[in-house]
Amino acid sequence: MRKILFSLLALITLSTTLAQENYLNPILAGWYPDPAITDDGDGNFYMVHSTFAFYPGIPVFHSTDLVNWKQVGNVIHRPDQVDLHGFGTSRAVFAPDISYDNGTYYLTCTIVDGKGNFVMTAKDPAGPWSDPVWLPEVSGIDPGLFFDENGKSYLVYNSEPPNNESKYQGHRTIRMIEFDKENLKTIGDNRILVDGGVDISTKPVWAEGPRIYKLNGYYYLMTAEGGTAVNHSEMIYRNTNIDDEFIPFEENPILTQRHLDPDRDNPITSAGHADIVQHPNGDWYGVFLAVRPYEGDLYNTGRETFLTPVKWENDWPIFDLDGEEIKYSYPLPDGVEINKNLFPLNGNFSFEEKFDATELPLNWMMLRNPKTSWYDLKDGAEGISLETRPETVEGETNPSFLGRRQQHIIGEVSVSVDFHAEAEHEKAGLLAFQKETHYYFAAFSKKDEKPVVQLYKSDELVETITLEEGVSEIEFKLKFEEDEYTFYYKTGDDWQQLGETQDGKFLSTQVAGGFVGVNLGLYTTSNGEPSDNEALFNWFRYSGNDEVYRK
Repeated sequence: MRKILFSLLALITLSTTLAQENYLNPILAGWYPDPAITDDGDGNFYMVHSTFAFYPGIPVFHSTDLVNWKQVGNVIHRPDQVDLHGFGTSRAVFAPDISYDNGTYYLTCTIVDGKGNFVMTAKDPAGPWSDPVWLPEVSGIDPGLFFDENGKSYLVYNSEPPNNESKYQGHRTIRMIEFDKENLKTIGDNRILVDGGVDISTKPVWAEGPRIYKLNGYYYLMTAEGGTAVNHSEMIYRNTNIDDEFIPFEENPILTQRHLDPDRDNPITSAGHADIVQHPNGDWYGVFLAVRPYEGDLYNTGRETFLTPVKWENDWPIFDLDGEEIKYSYPLPDGVEINKNLFPLNGNFSFEEKFDATELPLNWMMLRNPKTSWYDLKDGAEGISLETRPETVEGETNPSFLGRRQQHIIGEVSVSVDFHAEAEHEKAGLLAFQKETHYYFAAFSKKDEKPVVQLYKSDELVETITLEEGVSEIEFKLKFEEDEYTFYYKTGDDWQQLGETQDGKFLSTQVAGGFVGVNLGLYTTSNGEPSDNEALFNWFRYSGNDEVYRK
C-alpha cells in the first residue's frame, strides 16, 4: 500500500490547522541520538547529540521555544581537539551532556574505546569550545554535571557494577562524584546511586544517561534503562537530600514503548535517553531518542530526537504522550509559531546545496578529523572540489567524503560531478554510507580506457555500464523508499537506472549494527593508490516526503 501511496505523496501537504497548531515529531529527523538540553535562564535553550566517529562532532542546536531549532555550532570543531582516527563509525563520541552555570557552558562526554571521559567549556555554545580536560578517575560512559544551589557540583555517570562483578549481562551502576568546576577535576570518591536499575531482581540492563535536577524541594535522578533498542525506557528517582538514597517512582517507567504491539501502524519505538526542561511559558517538555521503523525493527534514519509534553503528578515528572503511543505531532506550546525561515530539520522538505559559501554548512560531516586540507570551496564560487585520495570509507582514517544524514524514510538525493578518471582505481560519485562494511556507491570511473558508471555494494561491484568517449560530467540520483534503494545516472536529458534496485535493509541499523543512520553525500577515492586527481561536485540536492507515516 505504501508503494502505491508514494506516487501520490506530491499531492499530500500538511493541513493549515496542523501547521498552525501542532509541531511535528521527530523535531530533529535523521540520526541525532542521545539528546541533552540546557537553558541559560534567559530564554535560550541548547541541545547536543552523539556523533561517534564523525567530524565536526557534537552539533549544538539553539532554540527559544523548544520547537524551532537552528544549528549554531559544533563542540568538536578543530581537528586537533580530539583524534578520531582508528575508531569505527559507531565508536568514539558517545552521549554528550551540556550544562550551564554562572556564565559558563560545560560539555561532558566519553570517547569510547579511547581516553574515556572528558569535560570542555565555552562562554558561547556556538563556540569556540576548549580542548578536552580528561577525567581518568571516571570509569564508564554518559557523564553529566549537576550544579547545586549550595555551590557544590557533581558528576553523575554510568559505570561498572559493584566491585566490577557483573551479576548478569548488562549489569551497570549509576555513580556520582563531587566535581570541582573551577579546576575541572573530581573530588574524593564516587558513590553508587543505582545498582542495576529500579529493581535489580528483574536483572535490568544498561542503566545509563543519568541526569540530576533539583525541583519542588526534591533532587531527581533520571536514567535510561533497558538498552537503546525496543526495550528502551526512562526511569525516575528522588530524595530530599542528595546524600541520601534515591527512591524510585512506584509507577516507573515514565517513558517507554516497549509494552506496545510491535505490529501497530506506523510505530515509534525504542524511546529513552531523555532530558527534561521548563518552557518559558511555565510548561514542561522532554526530549528523547526514538526510531521510526518501516518494518519490524528495521530503520535507516537512525535514532532521532523527539519532543513531548511532561506532566507532574504528586511531584513526579511523567512524559505526557496523550495516550500510550508517542505521537507524530503535538500542540504547539502557548505563544509559539513555526518559523518557516529556518533551515528545515523535520517534516517534508527539499533543498539544494551549491557550495557557494566560503565555509561548509554546519550540518555537513566527514569521517574522522582531517589531517590535511582536501576539499576546496572555490572562495565562495559554486561547487566544491574533493581531492581523489588513497583513503577509503572502508578504513578508519579520513577519506574524501562529505555527507548529510538521511532524514526521511521516503525521498531522493542527487549530485552533479565533473571527473576524469586517469586510472581504473580512481572513482567519484554518490555514496549511501552506514558503516565501513555497509554502503552503496554509484561511481564514475574508467575501464579499458573508456568512461564507465559503476555500482558497488560495499566492495562488491554489482553493475558496470560503459559510456560514450569524452564524457566527463555526470549526474547521479538515489531514490530511497523504505528498504528499496534505486540508483540512476544521467549524461544527457534522461535518467537511466544503474543496476537493479538494491536492498535497503543492508543499510539498516538492525542489519549493519552500530548507532548511526544512513549518510548521503559526495565521495572520491583512488582506493589505496596514489593520485593527483580531483572531483568537482557542482551541487547536491535532497528531498524527502514521508507524510504517509504520520498519524
